[in-house]
Amino acid sequence: MNKRLKQKMLAFICLISIGGSLFAQTKVIDLWNGKIPGAKHNTQFKQMVDTTAGWVDKHSIVDPCLYFYPAPAAKASGAAVIICPGGGYAGLAIRHEGLQVAQWFNSLGITAFVLTYRQPDDAIMENKSIGPMQDGQRAIRIVRRHAKEWGINPDKIGIMGFSAGGHVASTISTHYNEKVYESDDLTSARPDFSLLIYPVISMDSTITHWGSRVNLLGNNPTLEQVKHFSNELQVNAQTPPAFLVQSFDDNAVPVQNSIVYALALKKYNIPCELHLYQSGGHGYGMGNPANTEGMWTESCRKWLEIRGLSIKKIRE
Repeated sequence: MNKRLKQKMLAFICLISIGGSLFAQTKVIDLWNGKIPGAKHNTQFKQMVDTTAGWVDKHSIVDPCLYFYPAPAAKASGAAVIICPGGGYAGLAIRHEGLQVAQWFNSLGITAFVLTYRQPDDAIMENKSIGPMQDGQRAIRIVRRHAKEWGINPDKIGIMGFSAGGHVASTISTHYNEKVYESDDLTSARPDFSLLIYPVISMDSTITHWGSRVNLLGNNPTLEQVKHFSNELQVNAQTPPAFLVQSFDDNAVPVQNSIVYALALKKYNIPCELHLYQSGGHGYGMGNPANTEGMWTESCRKWLEIRGLSIKKIRE
């Protein structure tokens, strides 16, 4: 199957699955156009991103893509967010941590992209620890390079991540200058802001999410690898501002992940807002409106508004 036909099939599947409940997606953007750095072919991995089930297994992501949801022209703010769904670096919770979030951003006048980044695996990558970082950097560069064409302000491009997707987002926020693939593209891969929702931040054995750590670094990473991918240790004065959300009763990713990252940002006087909720557990996406964690979207909306990234809420 040629590349163009495959892209059309991917777009068709996504358009059917989202139906009329989400704003229209205009295209599916293949990140690498068949030239994925460090890729290894394995017949057990076949591209098949089906958004109807809500979960995409790692074996179904071979060609990472951006699912593009432009903000309605009448209220577009010029900002854009690249969304990285979670899944413990074993798959993607693509609906409630991806497509539904894109709909919400569109309602705020923000253009959204859902990134189906490759899951780290020795079977398809020469160096699995940098695979998600390669895809994240590439995604930022593509959006920024096409910003004018897509009605986006190149200085208002953020990255968002849920759970392990939060590790991708915080990695891009702290390792955006790291050269992890060969390219002549000099476009900056630095996000202008990050939104980290119950994120995996650290590979430190005392607070990490073990599934994400093992999937990314293997069972016996070196001390240098652990430090390198513990993003709270990689913050510097150029790290972008962040909005973080987590619950104290998160039994998957220890709440310390959000806390240590926020404190690292504070050390460098980088704007940061951290919301810690009593309950909610893990993986709640847009939140349960019956509980306090369901308020995080309104707090995030206000944070985006005061930074000039979203339209102002109409007062009733």
